[in-house]
Amino acid sequence: MARAENKADAGGTAQLVAALARALREQQQLSQEQLGKKIGYTGSAISAMETCAQPASDQMLVKLEETIGGGLGVFEKARAFVLLDKYPPQFKDFSLMEAAAVTLSSYETFVVDGLFQTREYARDLISGGFPKPSEEKAEELVEARMARKALFDRDPTAMIELILDESVLRRPFGTWGVHRGQLRSLAKDARRDNVSVQVLPLERGLRGSHAGDRGSMKLVETEEHHHVAYLEIEDESVLVSNPAKVARLSHRYAKIRTQALSPDDSLSLIERLAGEEGK
Repeated sequence: MARAENKADAGGTAQLVAALARALREQQQLSQEQLGKKIGYTGSAISAMETCAQPASDQMLVKLEETIGGGLGVFEKARAFVLLDKYPPQFKDFSLMEAAAVTLSSYETFVVDGLFQTREYARDLISGGFPKPSEEKAEELVEARMARKALFDRDPTAMIELILDESVLRRPFGTWGVHRGQLRSLAKDARRDNVSVQVLPLERGLRGSHAGDRGSMKLVETEEHHHVAYLEIEDESVLVSNPAKVARLSHRYAKIRTQALSPDDSLSLIERLAGEEGK
């Protein structure tokens, strides 16, 4: 059933890759089994790729380029677009902006921002959702989410800000071991020169004001220095580009940032929870 769904949902890039792989394989007079042996996959895996029952993974694309690419670079160029096809529909348009962002600012109220998630945390989060995805689909989504981390080390450098509600730091997914690993990874990322992580305290509402009560948001400064906002709820998304609306959301984000702990105090809290939670 999962493979039938994959065929139906396969994007244009996956279909083009499948057609090119088959054409180049046949041109070089290789059977599916022979090609699979050359690149470390079974003949069945090659068949699944060529029929889009299981589109090519990033690793398979690298191997296809090395083995039958003929120096054309088509499989190498396809890697970014194949990953794009694997993103949930509501996230695809924004993912291109995120990858090219000059500045990315996020406020999250329920889970660690996907850009900062560990593989284990992402897998448990995705696999535990409803409706529950197949194992193959879950792994595709995890792979796509991990690919986003290239933004951390991109040249030119992107400036990345993250504000987390404190409840996020106390909400485990999977196991306490996975949770502690996520907190330690978050602390490590917070020490990057181009990253700022802050925590909005649980008791903020006791102070008489709480600017983050309307939910999560992402703000992006694009390569052209335009400013956009991205909002998502229940598998639906809104990309806001109207300057007045973006300005209002930016002002709200700025207020949330002033109500959050400092980066140093936030890092101390994250490190303390990484050592204490689950004991």
